[in-house]
Amino acid sequence: MRDIKDYSLKAHNTFGIDAKCSRFLEYETVDEALAVARILRQEATPYIIIGGGSNLLLTKDYEGIVVHSAMKGVAFGNCKMCCASGEEWDDVVALSLRHRLYGLENLSLIPGNVGASAVQNIGAYGVEVKDVLFCIDAVEIATGKVCTIYKEACEYGYRQSRFKNEWKNKYLITTVTYVLKKTFQPHLDYGNIRVELERKGIENPTAQQVRDTIIEIREAKLPDPKVTGNAGSFFMNPIVSRETYEQLAKQYEGMPHYEVDADHIKIPAGWMIDQCGWKGKHMGRAGVHDKQALVLVNLGGATGAEIVTLCETIRADVKAKFGIEIHPEVNII
Repeated sequence: MRDIKDYSLKAHNTFGIDAKCSRFLEYETVDEALAVARILRQEATPYIIIGGGSNLLLTKDYEGIVVHSAMKGVAFGNCKMCCASGEEWDDVVALSLRHRLYGLENLSLIPGNVGASAVQNIGAYGVEVKDVLFCIDAVEIATGKVCTIYKEACEYGYRQSRFKNEWKNKYLITTVTYVLKKTFQPHLDYGNIRVELERKGIENPTAQQVRDTIIEIREAKLPDPKVTGNAGSFFMNPIVSRETYEQLAKQYEGMPHYEVDADHIKIPAGWMIDQCGWKGKHMGRAGVHDKQALVLVNLGGATGAEIVTLCETIRADVKAKFGIEIHPEVNII
């Protein structure tokens, strides 16, 4: 177990913000997670739990304990894939295909760790983790008990779960188990996956071809955080009533949208931000990516506060133009 005082979190957030925490605790085994839980119960210090830092914006030094999982390992059995919480998410997607298990390919190249996939209900290209998640093993901090939490108890929604709400910072996730399929069933109708496959002359793609295509799409429009600090999609796509959508569609011909159900429509936040003229623009050292307006970037030396100012300015412009509130997907601390 790592236990470090006055620790820099620069390597633990993809925005590259050089903020510190008072103490950093990292566990590699269930026993170490139990030990961390004991420390958290004994200390009167506030704490937060982080994953790979790809969904995190630090606005200042954190006067408390930061907890991180470094657990590694993947086990297979009966179409189930049990992954340690510290595994890199995209490594897990690649490994599933090597074992001819399908269902994760549309989630390729999403940054972050396995534990965060269950907290965030990560999703992309028409697929969400809740579609394949079976259960989560964790240590309950308040009691020190090792427990198994099944998907049905997590109340998953669009980028939401009980782990982000009433269960926030109450569990140390150790493993996440997914149930996958032995037969590949492609999901190609979200975004421009099908268009890109057709451009390549692929009519009946394999899972690997879908993964490769999604990686190419993402790399073409999303900046590499190792080069330009960012947290991927900064805002959630708002879900509005069908009536609201129809009113806006009359004003904005060709407005992109996705059906949620009979009464609700999802409108891409990136499109609205682009319509407000923000793509490629910046405020000081914080900017909007020139290829994807949903992505805010650290142009070099930006503080978390500068990125928050940009975020709030964009939100106000979208509200003024469309009458719709957009909300950050990123956790701001």
